[in-house]
Amino acid sequence: MIPKTYTQEIRLEDGRTITIETGKLAKQADGSVVVKMGDCMLLATAVSARKNSPVDFLPLTIDYREKFAAAGRFPGGFFKREARPSDQEVLTMRLVDRVLRPLFPKDYHAETQVMIQLMSHDDNVMPDALAGLAASTAIQLSDIPFEYPISEVRVARVDGMFVINPSKNQLDLSDIDIMIGASADSVAMVEGEFDEISEEEMLDAIAFGHEAIKEQIKAQIALSKDFGIKETRTYEEEDKDESLESQIKKATYQKYYEVAKKGLSKSERSEQFSEIKEESKASFSEEVQEEKGDLISKYNNSTQKKAVRDLVLEEGIRLDGRKTTDIRSIWCEIDYLPSTHGSAIFTRGETQALATTTLGTSREANMIDSPSYQGEETFYLHYNFPPFCTGEARPLRGTSRREVGHGNLAQRALKKVIPDNCPYTVRVVSEVLESNGSSSMATVCAGTMSLMDAGVQIKKPVSGIAMGLITDGERFAVLSDILGDEDHLGDMDFKVTGTADGITACQMDIKIKGLRFDIMTQALNQAREGRLHILKHLTETISSPNEEVKAHAPKMITRRIQNEYIGALIGPGGKVIQELQKESGCTIVVNEDPVTEEGIIEILGTSPEGITMVESKIDSITFKPKVGNTYEVKVIKMLDFGAVVEYTEAPGNEVLLHVSELAWERTENVSDVVNMGDVLKVKYFGKDQRTRKEKVSRKALLPRPDKKE
Repeated sequence: MIPKTYTQEIRLEDGRTITIETGKLAKQADGSVVVKMGDCMLLATAVSARKNSPVDFLPLTIDYREKFAAAGRFPGGFFKREARPSDQEVLTMRLVDRVLRPLFPKDYHAETQVMIQLMSHDDNVMPDALAGLAASTAIQLSDIPFEYPISEVRVARVDGMFVINPSKNQLDLSDIDIMIGASADSVAMVEGEFDEISEEEMLDAIAFGHEAIKEQIKAQIALSKDFGIKETRTYEEEDKDESLESQIKKATYQKYYEVAKKGLSKSERSEQFSEIKEESKASFSEEVQEEKGDLISKYNNSTQKKAVRDLVLEEGIRLDGRKTTDIRSIWCEIDYLPSTHGSAIFTRGETQALATTTLGTSREANMIDSPSYQGEETFYLHYNFPPFCTGEARPLRGTSRREVGHGNLAQRALKKVIPDNCPYTVRVVSEVLESNGSSSMATVCAGTMSLMDAGVQIKKPVSGIAMGLITDGERFAVLSDILGDEDHLGDMDFKVTGTADGITACQMDIKIKGLRFDIMTQALNQAREGRLHILKHLTETISSPNEEVKAHAPKMITRRIQNEYIGALIGPGGKVIQELQKESGCTIVVNEDPVTEEGIIEILGTSPEGITMVESKIDSITFKPKVGNTYEVKVIKMLDFGAVVEYTEAPGNEVLLHVSELAWERTENVSDVVNMGDVLKVKYFGKDQRTRKEKVSRKALLPRPDKKE
């Protein structure tokens, strides 16, 4: 029996269409949908357990995978099977998760999985832009409790015109790449990179994307109605005890408020908050503690949260004593690590990042091989967040999704200021050594200084700041340079990076259901003031990139040669280039220009003499004498029928000086005219038509003797 399918079509301004379809695939899932744009097809499913898990949070898993078969390709590696998710897949998961998570009921704790799979790929469609639409639609078609539909779009700007869900080619021409997640009423998530755009331009892009999202939400609602809206399932609600909550609030609220108002350090504040909690717990009998221990802890946390938030809204005072617009104290240092190519420390308050820069050849480029994209990155940034940076001891489980996301944001922030003609592959690594809020922005600042210390000629320095928000629905306070606790207890984490002239990247997460445009505008303007304040500290530490790389850092020389000489440089089985690398101590990489087919030679070495040796060898190999010109040569081998000579301006470039071309007189022995090591001049005649070999002559430069009568 052929299943009945239900479809809705979303038409974009440029005539392209997105189709959402249900009823055909994965019918045992609570909700499933196929999203199609061109030949790109995503399958999204939503499944949630019928019983709450014994935890006090929502165990939500957002999974996004790209199947290699979707692009007609095999997975790389020995085992021909998709394994752990790539960084790009992880980043897409995070994009979707950040929009969906706040919209589940606060007391819904059932294991929930939303899985999105790329089933068919289209080179002209970027599938990550459709993942949010697919996930939300799958949930809408289910009975899983959820506030309202959302969607996500990518916005680019090509030739001054905004484009929704651009192709990869369009994105390469764009000065804006921004992902927007929103409901019909308000924006919930923003993440993107830019070519130093203004705050106003960014808001225009967000507003444009929001209009497109509204149409996608209408299509979701229409599809749900056609399919048949399911009644939202009932679930176990959290235990409540209003009397207990009131009792705890009455006993502890003022205490929490007073501690919050003291402006203490992170550790002191945590200790005093813990003392209040222990005192509160001890005020109850052992029987009550055993029966309602979880509720006591929960109500203490909620009271503490309210006290901190009220302090900001009522008095404009933050946990560390700052006003809403104040930036924590900053100190910076460069060239801290003697053996690295570049290094810098950035410390802001109790957050500290140590960044290093390493320079290499194209061989060190980061290769990206996924079903939807293949290419390489010659600039990349890695972010590490060890447990000790927060005073914790916990097992290391490999690179976390958080580390991937924060590293990607910092990379996007700095990518735009790396010059197009940078000869190096550049790797920046940020080690977070202390963390109390906004370690990703500390990474951007440390990374900027590290690049300049390494001598990478970045266009402009970049700084970054994290903005927060506390609101009770009517009142609101936008916070500059937020603490870890303000991120945890607040309603927004809005990271903005940029130069003195414009924004280079941003990332916004909110915990409330949506964000008003007026608040977003204030946050961006306030962020600009903070960015410039931080940037001043960076430029006071190092005002511009070092003119030269450090003495122990490799120097990069790039040469181009004609395609015909590539083989001679490499030699049979790589013999020539291997010996040259060994003798010079340099790394030599040979690539081919796909357009001109020229050889691009990268010479990387710390020794100027070694680099000069390689360049001389290239000059020698590519040396091409001109017919009729005179050249100085040196005798390097004696033969019965002539002498082998090499051009003094191109050592290693040899030619035979035939015995008949030594002198006008008949020469019986070559040694009668020249000897090993002699330097002489010859005239170049090109290829001899008879022998097909290059011909040079000494006698052509000598006066011709008179004929004997």
